[in-house]
Amino acid sequence: MKNKTLYFLFAAVLTLSMVLAACTPAAPEAPAAEEPAVAEEPAAAEEPMAEFEGKMVAAPDCDYGGKISSIVAVDAHTVEFNMCSSDPAFPQKAAFTPFGIYPEEWLDANANEANQETLLRAPVGTGPFVLENWASGESITFKAYDGYWGDAPAYDTLVFRWATEGAQRLLELQSGTVDQITNLGVDDYATVQDDADLNFIPIANPNVLYLAMTNTFEPFNDVKVRQAIAMGIDRQRIVDNFYAEGSLVPTHFTPCSLPNGCVGDAWYDFDADAAKALLADAGYPDGFSTTIYYRDVFRGYLPEPGLVAVEFQTQLRDNLGIEVEVVVMESGEFIDESTNGRLDGFYLLGWGADYPHVTNFLDYHFAENNPQYGETHPEIYEVLQTASKIGDVAEAESLYVEANNAIRELVPMVPIANGAAASAALATVDNAHFRPFGAPLFGKVDPGKDTFVFMQNAEPISLFCQDESDGESLAPCQQIVETLLAYAIDSGEVVPELATACTANADSTVWTCTLREGVTFHDGTKMDANDVVASWAAGIDASNANHIGNTGAFTYYDYLWDGLMNAGE
Repeated sequence: MKNKTLYFLFAAVLTLSMVLAACTPAAPEAPAAEEPAVAEEPAAAEEPMAEFEGKMVAAPDCDYGGKISSIVAVDAHTVEFNMCSSDPAFPQKAAFTPFGIYPEEWLDANANEANQETLLRAPVGTGPFVLENWASGESITFKAYDGYWGDAPAYDTLVFRWATEGAQRLLELQSGTVDQITNLGVDDYATVQDDADLNFIPIANPNVLYLAMTNTFEPFNDVKVRQAIAMGIDRQRIVDNFYAEGSLVPTHFTPCSLPNGCVGDAWYDFDADAAKALLADAGYPDGFSTTIYYRDVFRGYLPEPGLVAVEFQTQLRDNLGIEVEVVVMESGEFIDESTNGRLDGFYLLGWGADYPHVTNFLDYHFAENNPQYGETHPEIYEVLQTASKIGDVAEAESLYVEANNAIRELVPMVPIANGAAASAALATVDNAHFRPFGAPLFGKVDPGKDTFVFMQNAEPISLFCQDESDGESLAPCQQIVETLLAYAIDSGEVVPELATACTANADSTVWTCTLREGVTFHDGTKMDANDVVASWAAGIDASNANHIGNTGAFTYYDYLWDGLMNAGE
């Protein structure tokens, strides 16, 4: 530890907090029922207790602006998250894939330039499957982990494959070469629903497609231009022509299924004449020339990327006189360039909910430190920072009204569609599903044979998902690496995973997670609280020796916890 004085200060504070916590009744999910069973095991009782040296990661103070002050291994099976401010959404966030737990020793050995290939392509976790092989451009193969702490998978081999075209995915499903596919094509819904050999699986994940602009590039630095574009796009026409039945034109950036998502004024109605007049008032009576970028990856929020891009090209020209060149980019490059605010034209991007809370949409996209749309807006992010500290939905509503109205006024982007989406599986697959939040848990399905093959839209960028934000990367990660909490298959409710419970103090400024005992990593090492601290430290602490990933951005650690600690060191 770099600063022993700081450590003992924290230790004293933590001891006091533990004493106070002892006076507070534990939440119902606390693992009291499990402790007697563990204590009664003869082997555990006979083993001498090794002295546990708990580790911690901490910011010098909370002036850095983030939510997390420190993370401390109180004992071998207790981790305490000390927050700089109240965070009632901690459980929903902590259940998200990028906050998965890795062995401390594995991170120490591989989070460096020499072994970065292992870090990115051969993760070690606690999940029901172990990575066996990644054949670039073809497939990823996993084997069932025989030391898994939970219910063992009903089969031996899991294979991920990918294809960009929905028609190809469906053809492979119909031929039986794959067992489940993601994102049915819009025109294929009836085909699957009418086939007794297939199972149609609606995806209830809230999502939004948006047309984005970066205000550090002209003419998008002019709010009148952005407002004109908001009024000049016929969003209903796009939804009617390119989306499945059940898709909607959004009234707000956040889908309405999330509490406080759709409070405040509804989005602009389509009015080409008013839009053109406003564009002329901004100094562009004849429009201007620019580019629209996209990646050719099928998404529930964007089922036909190329066709929709051309539709925007047509509408921008016909409605506003804006001439647009359509440019398709490689997926990884597109994500990197767009999310870092380096694209000088329009671009098509979207969002599927990662966790069931309005902060997932608003706090990620409109945070103070998010460069995606260029210069950020205090009228939005300051309100969101206050709202995120309020656990009561009704109490927070007025703040979300203010934030949503500011987004409408400032138009960092234009919400285009809430896409209806569906997956499909062979009818012989038992418990085939697609969760509202997160990828399917393939350890829970039973294909009735030794191998299960899943086909998604694209190849993963990497499998070290602390530093990924792409859905095609997060899905295979969820089969290997687990988080403290998880999302239920049917409801999206937060449930225990590697922690039997995470409970808060009265104002949600301290979250204490009790770890499940007897969990081993795929390399055979036992999981304890230091592994949790090491995993979170690698992501949240910019000065940590293991803060090395694919891009080094650690996007979700940065945005969801309002910044990386020790970033200036």
